[in-house]
Amino acid sequence: MTEPKLIDPRTLYYTEDYPLQDQGKPALQDKMTPKPDCGETTYKGANELENRRVLITGGDSGIGRAVAIAYAREGADVAIQFIPGEEKDAEEVAHYIREAGRKALLLPYDLRDDDSPKEMVEKTVNEFGGLDTLVLNAAQQISQTDDDAFSVQQVKDTFMINIISMFTLVDAATAYLPAGGAIVTTTSIQATNPSPHVLDYAATKAAISNFTVGLAKRLIPKGIRVNGVAPGPFWTPLQLDHGQPESAIPVFGQDSLMGRSGQPVELAPVYVFLASNKASYVTAQIYGVTGGEAINP
Repeated sequence: MTEPKLIDPRTLYYTEDYPLQDQGKPALQDKMTPKPDCGETTYKGANELENRRVLITGGDSGIGRAVAIAYAREGADVAIQFIPGEEKDAEEVAHYIREAGRKALLLPYDLRDDDSPKEMVEKTVNEFGGLDTLVLNAAQQISQTDDDAFSVQQVKDTFMINIISMFTLVDAATAYLPAGGAIVTTTSIQATNPSPHVLDYAATKAAISNFTVGLAKRLIPKGIRVNGVAPGPFWTPLQLDHGQPESAIPVFGQDSLMGRSGQPVELAPVYVFLASNKASYVTAQIYGVTGGEAINP
């Protein structure tokens, strides 16, 4: 009898302590130890997104990188936004997209700039001939101790990058998104179980969850589906860009039920499903990928 191909999820990916490390802004995936697994050598496509035209924010590293690679291998042309200074990571992603036989467009934009969303959408449409899938993933997360006062400028930047840019990007994109198109947002377990050291980040993630459900109601009359993904602790450059207290890095994610942090490639199938025609009856939903923690309040 043929045996099933089963895997133990507890030990599938890195389970040891992470080396103590920190990076300045912007943090690069290329400098992380160990490097996150974004599916560079493992993700295999099944043509679920044939000829899709996609724009992903924060697509150079971490979750966005895994989604970009997966979407390309599923048959999509992919534009990725990234912060200027992250070109090395972005060029690597473009290589994987083109290696899959698809078009890649690099968009070095700061989402705090008012003109960025419109320019990004227009460049994507001009390059690909249209836009039908939008993945809103870019984020800023800056950890502070309980004794630190929150900088008003930091709070403004976090809200601008994490949630306000979603409003402006959707506003720019909806003129092009057709019936059957999809928007996928990235929220977080922090939306329902906020950590005090990332209070502003957590607040934006709660806003994103609310925004996702409300936007879904607004756009379904046009045939556009909107859903969100709520990750738990995932090993990405966000954690090393002051996203966690430096002392917390070695045991990052080990308090999850799974006993380890997640790797970005483990999120990719959910993003693929939500963009694909297989999710034709799915909208206004938040999918938790948290290693076991509930996302319900």
